[in-house]
Amino acid sequence: MANTSAICSSFKQELLQGKHSFESSGGHTFKIALYTNSSNLSASTATYADGTATNEYSGTGYTGGGNTLTSVTPVADGTTAVCDFADTSWTSATITAHGALIYNSSESNKSVCVLNFGGDKTCTSGTFTIQFPTADASNAILRLA
Repeated sequence: MANTSAICSSFKQELLQGKHSFESSGGHTFKIALYTNSSNLSASTATYADGTATNEYSGTGYTGGGNTLTSVTPVADGTTAVCDFADTSWTSATITAHGALIYNSSESNKSVCVLNFGGDKTCTSGTFTIQFPTADASNAILRLA
């Protein structure tokens, strides 16, 4: 089994229904949860709680549900709307993760996107960091062109 990087199909529909607010002030709370290589997340993953928690990473320095993402700041880069999150870290952690799920905890844990790390990423008694790409039309983690 493996995670497949994708913007979740349900998220695309829910955007058009106005169910996700990325406003930095008064917007929704978005979180990122880490998963093992036994998980099978994909574009069809609709919510954080739809059976995906079974293969969520658990261990030293990590709490189920993951970290809250900050600096949710949508902007336009030319004709593409992009969303950026501040990098997030787990400190004093021992983690082996194969992927992650970003989800909206303010909206019944609705999935946003699945990240595949391209293999297991590990940290032993240190800091495990997710570094988000530059928020531009070519690199942002969320882009609408």
